Amino acid sequence: MEFLNEILLNRTSPFHIIKHTGTSLLAALYRHYLHTLTLDTVNNLGNLYADQGKLAEAEAMYTRALQGYEKALGPKHTSTLDTVNNLGLLYADQGKLAEAEAMYTRALQGYEKALGPKHTLTLETVNNLGNLYADQGKLAEVEAMYTRALQGYEESIGPELLCSYIPALNTVFAFGDLFSQTDRKDMAKVLYTRALSGYTTVQGPSSKWCIQIEGWLQALQLMPAEIEIPQHTPAEARMQASSG
Repeated sequence: MEFLNEILLNRTSPFHIIKHTGTSLLAALYRHYLHTLTLDTVNNLGNLYADQGKLAEAEAMYTRALQGYEKALGPKHTSTLDTVNNLGLLYADQGKLAEAEAMYTRALQGYEKALGPKHTLTLETVNNLGNLYADQGKLAEVEAMYTRALQGYEESIGPELLCSYIPALNTVFAFGDLFSQTDRKDMAKVLYTRALSGYTTVQGPSSKWCIQIEGWLQALQLMPAEIEIPQHTPAEARMQASSG
């Protein structure tokens, strides 16, 4: 078992493997490596189809990749969890909110154990859960998730890098949406302004999201309190994250 761990951790050379086990194990490991590369491509195809709005095709690719990763790497491997999270995003786009919540919860629990609670992948999944709860109208849970994600980003990457890290800016932006929706306009202005500054730095002032936030900030100044600013959808959030 110790020797196998050395192989999997890439601490043992191919020549050492051949000397102690013959060529059969090396060949098996190579086939395993090629298989996981195939699964990576399947998962990436799912991402492409999702971005193109081909949701049925995306689901087929993600499901195939997930089943393959679970067999090849196990249910707790980060590649497996990445695909679980992708399925959560897809189900949210399809309006399958219960299925999305199950995927996000599984991914979050897995990331917490594999990477820790402050890792950026963990925090992105926390943010995804917040977006999902927003779609479900669970505003208390939304605020808890966004608060956890934002505090985690501030601690893990620092406030300076946060201003140029798109997933963290997405959390700031989504938090602004929440405050706008719950009639906390002053806090919404603060967070929209913070998000706008970051998006301007990363994407430029003429980007879609900068223009939209500028419009929403103006609307907060002019609109009566009872008029809501439109909220972004899960599909828009995916596009926003990928544009960084």
